[in-house]
Amino acid sequence: MHKRLSSLLLVSLLLSACTLFSPRPVENQSLVSPAPPSETPIPSPTDTLVPPTTTVTQTPRPTFTPTPEYPPQGYGPKNFPPDINPLTGLSVADTDTLDRRPVAIKVNIVPRTSTRPPWGLSKANIVYDYYQNDGYTRFHAIFLGDEATQVGPIRSARFPDDSLIRMYKSIFAYGSADRTINSRLLNSEYFNRLVLEGGGTALCPPTEDEPLCRYDPNGYDFLLGGTEEIRAAAVSNGTIDTRQNLDGMHFQLDPPQGGITGNQATIRYSGDDYTRWEYDPDTGLYMRFQDNVLDTGQGEEYAPLTDREYNDEQISAANVVVMLTPHSYFRQPPSEIVEILLFGTGKAYAFRDGQAYEVNWSIPTQDSVLTLTLPDGSPFPFKPGNTWIQVVGQSSVVTQPEVADWRFEFKFP
Repeated sequence: MHKRLSSLLLVSLLLSACTLFSPRPVENQSLVSPAPPSETPIPSPTDTLVPPTTTVTQTPRPTFTPTPEYPPQGYGPKNFPPDINPLTGLSVADTDTLDRRPVAIKVNIVPRTSTRPPWGLSKANIVYDYYQNDGYTRFHAIFLGDEATQVGPIRSARFPDDSLIRMYKSIFAYGSADRTINSRLLNSEYFNRLVLEGGGTALCPPTEDEPLCRYDPNGYDFLLGGTEEIRAAAVSNGTIDTRQNLDGMHFQLDPPQGGITGNQATIRYSGDDYTRWEYDPDTGLYMRFQDNVLDTGQGEEYAPLTDREYNDEQISAANVVVMLTPHSYFRQPPSEIVEILLFGTGKAYAFRDGQAYEVNWSIPTQDSVLTLTLPDGSPFPFKPGNTWIQVVGQSSVVTQPEVADWRFEFKFP
């Protein structure tokens, strides 16, 4: 079956259905396909958050709680014990769950009236939120150690996904892409780790035969996927699913000295895409709030971003990192394609435990996990738990409207 699908790849890649491709490299040629898949329509000023009432089977929300025996020196940035997840610093009951590759999934939350709440993001170890085009961002969510039964809505890939797949050695699920982007991904050495929609239809829940499935509540057609099913599909496609070297992050329970009060971080990508993280001292986590209206000058308005898979609880993070990195146009607007340099070093801001830290980020090689260091060169200690990384342009404007509040205005490059 996979060989037959492979032969149909070039002509059916951008069809909107869901099944597994088993692509092979395409040498020295661009993909032949119909017009690129249509992108999400730009919401109108009246597009306020009204979550759909239809839901699918919900799963208890995961918890990120370190054990009482957590060592004072913490874990990482290398030599992690076999039972410690190198992406969270937390122990797992079954070490077999770490003897595999991470699964990464591309998730979209635009337009807000239909795509929110999303599914499954609360179970991700790391989520990258970066600019894609037309004033909007999209998520690259990475899962290891725990499986998520349904994640989505899944949408198309962008160039930065190539870097993130290499950094985390992951299996990657997405809903097709512009053919220029697909050409880069499908001609890579990791092509057999890609799971994307293709030439069939299947209703949710996902299965090993149909790792990506369709869910259609209230007239919306969502693409969802389960991490176990995506993993199994990649393995059947020739992926070697073993423990990967994910050294790079350092974890400690206690925050480092030298922090500045950081109870709130606002990141504005555009008047229709902005987010706010607010520190909750009761849980020790940052709670995610998302744009609720198009801001044309009247001011921003927020609503909690919740997780449909976990009882509509608000999405939170133990760590929030704002990473300043060069952006450039591969193709200019109006059909823009953006390159983001996820390589080398740069400046970043890290938030944990109500404190903000000016740090440096480092990705020394293409397959290096993102590392943060303090000004003295020592590893920045992440709080054990999950991390959200907000990627903004290198020239983005950083201000403090109030003592404990930080604001980041996205700018090119």
